[in-house]
Amino acid sequence: MPKAPVNGTELYYRDFGHSKDVVLLLHAFPLHSGMWARQIAELEKRHRVIALDYRGLGKSAMPPESMTMELLAQDVRALLQHVRVERAGVAGLSMGGYLAFELYRQQPSLFRGLALCDTRAGADTDEGKASREKFARTAIERGLGWVADEMTPKLLKPQPDPAAVKEVRGLVTGGTPAGVAAAQRAMAGRPDSTATLASVGCPVLVVVGEEDTLTPPAESEKMAQLAKGSTLVKIPGAGHLPVIENPQAFNKALSGFMDALPA
Repeated sequence: MPKAPVNGTELYYRDFGHSKDVVLLLHAFPLHSGMWARQIAELEKRHRVIALDYRGLGKSAMPPESMTMELLAQDVRALLQHVRVERAGVAGLSMGGYLAFELYRQQPSLFRGLALCDTRAGADTDEGKASREKFARTAIERGLGWVADEMTPKLLKPQPDPAAVKEVRGLVTGGTPAGVAAAQRAMAGRPDSTATLASVGCPVLVVVGEEDTLTPPAESEKMAQLAKGSTLVKIPGAGHLPVIENPQAFNKALSGFMDALPA
């Protein structure tokens, strides 16, 4: 897969399919675009699919000392310009949802549709910000093995499949400690997106794993109520990563939504 020299950095990205209808996939923390492998395989049959690694995660270049959601959204916009994409259906999971909100604030004309998966619209509390800062410091001190130990149980359902555990640990260790720390700090500094969600003018899909403990179904229910005319889908047998734990049900919801978007 190629790397694009954009916005003062170098972004690794996946680009599959040849349709004029584009789907942009924004990954979760602390993973990378590889988490979308099953969705890319399904969507590329009918869409062009773009999925990138954020700075410092996966195979993209290291982040600066200070990283923000605004900067990450600028990266995405620069990448889309590089690959000549002006409109897309956008799906963001967890941190990818936070990034999708910021991208919408910067360029609402990009969006043919918005899928918000296992994420939330609200900002962090002061306690949540302090927790992210502690995590960021510890990630740098103790490395990606510690990050995988901490995050993998939280990302999956309470009694996860061993194969899913192995896959997620592999995804976590594909980044860098500095990238993990920078991403935590970017998420801590993100604004409240409640008003943004209420203003979204394109079709909205909200998806959540029924056993998600990080962003429980109640959060998705609130988002679905806020977004005009949205659809809410709960994925059984899945925690925070239904893309991995129940890809058949997740793919049905996501591909059905993307297939139906207006041109």
